Amino acid sequence: MMMHEARLVTKNYCFILAANFLLYFGFYLLLPVLPFYLTEALFADRGVVGVVLSCYVIAALLVRPFSGYLLDTFARKPLYLLAFFIFTALFAGYLLAGTLTGFIILRIFHGFSFGAVSVAGNTIVIDITPSSRRGEALGYYGLSNNIAMAVGPMTGLLLHDYCSFTVIFLCAFLSCAAGLALAWMVKTPVRPPVKKEPLSLDRFILLKGLPVGLVLILLSIPYGITTTYIAMYGRAIGITGGMGLFFTLLAAGTAIARLFAGRQIDKGRLTQIITVGLSIIGVCFFVLSLCARLAAWEASAGAAVFFGTALFLGVGFGSLFPAFNTLFVNLAPHNQRATATSTYLTSWDVGIGVGLAAGGYIAELSNFQTVFFCSGCLTGAAILLFSSYITFFYKKHALR
Repeated sequence: MMMHEARLVTKNYCFILAANFLLYFGFYLLLPVLPFYLTEALFADRGVVGVVLSCYVIAALLVRPFSGYLLDTFARKPLYLLAFFIFTALFAGYLLAGTLTGFIILRIFHGFSFGAVSVAGNTIVIDITPSSRRGEALGYYGLSNNIAMAVGPMTGLLLHDYCSFTVIFLCAFLSCAAGLALAWMVKTPVRPPVKKEPLSLDRFILLKGLPVGLVLILLSIPYGITTTYIAMYGRAIGITGGMGLFFTLLAAGTAIARLFAGRQIDKGRLTQIITVGLSIIGVCFFVLSLCARLAAWEASAGAAVFFGTALFLGVGFGSLFPAFNTLFVNLAPHNQRATATSTYLTSWDVGIGVGLAAGGYIAELSNFQTVFFCSGCLTGAAILLFSSYITFFYKKHALR
């Protein structure tokens, strides 16, 4: 008798994909506009802008472990909707924030709500999709983020050219409000009452996930460096325009990889996907570090390799996002799914933060070639750690 593949595409799954896209579209719509808002409307110095905007990342990072605990202890959908509502309402708050202090306070609370809603949404996707197709489900869910990342900033900058900040904040608010309405329509399975246990560290952090988290940090440091400093590196080697193409190709590669990586993960090739993805990324960073010499020899060849590397970097990262997410979840019991997701996202954020600081410091001491060479070395260390230890650790401790 033929076995039918468990159904992935349901109304609930479509609702949460659309809700996630609209949430991230509102987020990315505002992202490139906020520096202009701070300098043009609130008259903040450029040096202050980076500090103010970093409050959001720090707040999201701080709240994620607590979000995981709450989502594993109480009903998930009400917490998801509450965090989504707060995140949406704060867009309206920007319309009323007439001072830099008021903006900072709003930005911190926006970071708290984003940290909570991102963990909650990711966990609910796992709850409402078949475990046999988890990698594929997470891959498509992440793809909705990538599509929002591809169109959101472009739309925000276009609005900035023709509209007031009030109109931009209102568009972000309406996008997230529509997402909230769709999130409300998602039906989640009834969870049995959770046995109350004494508070301990593993209720906030998946302890078995810490070794994997180290690999993820080694990977996300170069990612943070790339997203922050690649435009400056391009300018330094003589690529004066078209830097948006790098991010477009990066997003395209990520989207392409997500379409096939999830199925391979669900076929039991999780560790192989991670090994291949890490290897692609490592090679890409070493190639990027050589682009300066290539551009000095032949400018057009240097630019071609520079932009071509973006596509392959996207393929590497696009393969790894659903793979690492699935790996963390598979290490956790069912009542710690949110904690696993929180630990995964927290590890990624820690690396991004280190990358923001380290990239600028290394570039100041040396140059951007050295920055991307070091990125390749960090990825190489991640490959060694994963292949020599994590692969065996995962096979021993995986629960499913």
